[in-house]
Amino acid sequence: MSPKARWTRPLTADETGTPDLLGAKAHGLVGLIRLALPVPAAFVVTTEACRAFLDSGVFPVGLDAELDVALARLESVTGRTFGAPDAGPGPDRRLTVSVRSGASVSMPGMMDTVLGLGTGPDPGQEVRAAIRSVFASWHTPRARTYRTLHGIPHDLGTAVVVQTMVDGDRDEHSGAGVTFGRDPNSGAPGPYGEVLFGSRGDAVVSGGSRTRPLGDLAHREPGVWADLTRALTLVEKDLRDACYVEFTFESGRLWLLQARPGRFTGAAAVRVAVDLVDEGTSTRREALLRVAPAHLERVRTPRVVLAPGVEPLARGIGAVPGVVTGRAATTCAAAVRMAAQGPVVLVRPETSPMDMSGLAAAAGVVTERGGPASHAAVVARSLGRPAVVGVGAHTLTDGDVVTVDGTAGLVVAGRSEVTTRTAIPHLNRLLVWADEVSGEGPDLSEVERLRAAQRVLDRHRP
Repeated sequence: MSPKARWTRPLTADETGTPDLLGAKAHGLVGLIRLALPVPAAFVVTTEACRAFLDSGVFPVGLDAELDVALARLESVTGRTFGAPDAGPGPDRRLTVSVRSGASVSMPGMMDTVLGLGTGPDPGQEVRAAIRSVFASWHTPRARTYRTLHGIPHDLGTAVVVQTMVDGDRDEHSGAGVTFGRDPNSGAPGPYGEVLFGSRGDAVVSGGSRTRPLGDLAHREPGVWADLTRALTLVEKDLRDACYVEFTFESGRLWLLQARPGRFTGAAAVRVAVDLVDEGTSTRREALLRVAPAHLERVRTPRVVLAPGVEPLARGIGAVPGVVTGRAATTCAAAVRMAAQGPVVLVRPETSPMDMSGLAAAAGVVTERGGPASHAAVVARSLGRPAVVGVGAHTLTDGDVVTVDGTAGLVVAGRSEVTTRTAIPHLNRLLVWADEVSGEGPDLSEVERLRAAQRVLDRHRP
């Protein structure tokens, strides 16, 4: 690719662009490449190109020519050819690509993704059409709603990552999955995620397929498991934080498709901050600055107390800790309408980006299908909504009053007694560190103790 390229960048170890230019996804891929981890060849169309497109409705001058060069480079570095017959494993396989959004701020599932491009007679035009679709999806109602909820500016635009496809559905030794380096509910160390054998990654994150616990990968593909756990360790040390990773494995070989900080909240954020200090990855100063005061407001996660002999309506996977009571709404339209009269629980087979209005209106989320990294779980986690996923068949209808326990994975009829744990060793240690910095003490609230330490540290930033 020409060094004069303005709108596109190959993703290589020497790429120096910022997340504001490359988008967080591409920037994270560059980090993985620098760690010598397996990443499919890719290039990025920058956020500047997106903003130019959104202003004018057409590609900026020069982008078409740069795309020709970038696509030719993918053929060169992979040894594959667009439109070639698929002759099985080997360098003569046809080249196909994915086209994914990647803004500077994570917006999970809010914009378009197009997979498997390059099999037709005119692959360059397919890729261009997909890039236009991703650019245009920046202004979809679901994306605007998500940005409004999270205070993300509407004028940032998104980058687009064009990446060589890895086929998780190629054979019995292929598949895809997502994982956190630690449990996003508790912060406990160890891989936490899900895997789907013989399938592509979109089947995992949609929540529409029945996934397997990530630990099954260790038994089915021990070599892939070993490579994945090693990669998680390297990524955590590089990010100095818990991580989230999307991966595919093809014919027994691991490929990483995305990596970013885990963005834990509540008790999980506190535990990760303290554990990283114990592991020598972080400092006490970093731990105190890493934990937001809002995390402490949610650190004592409530739990449902079932009365003797009472069985829950449904059991699933606790995807987002917390307890909420509200009326069930089985459609997004019902959730939006009913939320005006009080808390609602959105109950869906699974969620997709098209359900953003219902997710925003709901106080809690329940899905029949999906795992801890499904669309419903990821979005509910970002919104702080208690969520239970994968409950299977149920009898809930609009208006039913239910209590959702997103820690235990329970859905209970009516209102339920709730208890809150008080002993949290990791929080106690963090607050002791805070008092040592600020000179304050336990007479203040937990939130004020942390804020006092952060004010001191802010005044003495290096």
